[in-house]
Amino acid sequence: MNGLPMTVPDPGLPPRVRIHEVGARDGLQNEKTAVPTEVKAEFIHRLAAAGLTTIEATSFVHPKWVPQLADAEQLFPLLGDIEAALPVLVPNERGLDRALALGATRIAVFGSATETFALRNLNRTVAESLAMFEPVVARAKEGRAHVRGYLSMCFGDPWEGPVPVHQVVRTAQALLDLGCDELSLGDTIGVATPGHVQELLSSLNEAGVGTDRIGVHFHDTYGQALSNTLAALQHGVTTVDASAGGLGGCPYAKSATGNLATEDLVWMLDGLGIETGVDLAALTATSVWMAEQLGRPSPSRTVRALSHKE
Repeated sequence: MNGLPMTVPDPGLPPRVRIHEVGARDGLQNEKTAVPTEVKAEFIHRLAAAGLTTIEATSFVHPKWVPQLADAEQLFPLLGDIEAALPVLVPNERGLDRALALGATRIAVFGSATETFALRNLNRTVAESLAMFEPVVARAKEGRAHVRGYLSMCFGDPWEGPVPVHQVVRTAQALLDLGCDELSLGDTIGVATPGHVQELLSSLNEAGVGTDRIGVHFHDTYGQALSNTLAALQHGVTTVDASAGGLGGCPYAKSATGNLATEDLVWMLDGLGIETGVDLAALTATSVWMAEQLGRPSPSRTVRALSHKE
């Protein structure tokens, strides 16, 4: 847009960031009604055409728990012509079997740093959920799949309040010890602040977890998602989760609002001279289109600003 944002690089930040796009899974699983499979497939194709190289496609969870993603078997075969990586969420070995049968090569498991959320989300304690993930990760690795470990409630829990940093580090280490290739630190209810982000990342480093294995997943409940992302970038993180148009939240945490909008992230990164490979205009057009399918405007500030100017 007329040369904006103006590019002013910060030499202390990474030269390139990989955006882990979660709108098609984490975003659409929160919709009150199911989005047609063909619309989901078109959404993912458009995201890939906009330059996103990692697009989380769906979840192989029991339809009873997430009915919005009950069409995983129908959707995944429609994405075979996409060159982007297409990770899928699997809750257990049954979900893994379903994903592998369709040729999935990147899977994710979803753990919790707190006991209350583990019980509410997985109906298991933290220890029991890790035990459930162990054969899933082992079998996925045997099949040469890439495994991501999501860790939710890393910064605060709506039932337990503040989550001790050492508690998060302990569970993060346990996920990596199972064989996860990377870890996504989730601020599920959006209560993190930059100092807290830096403290957790430093503590993970001190425990032997390299920054190169860490991604961040911020929600914008208190308007802190971008500032927290910048704090993570300053620490050397190069993988950031975001959702096109700011779709999504968490169906099991009622106070969780939308994810960090991919467009808002790209606008900031473009201004910092950080490469993403994403065409912001094409991405904005995709989110405007998706908002039309959902019948409501996008919550992304950047989408609203750019589409209004057009």
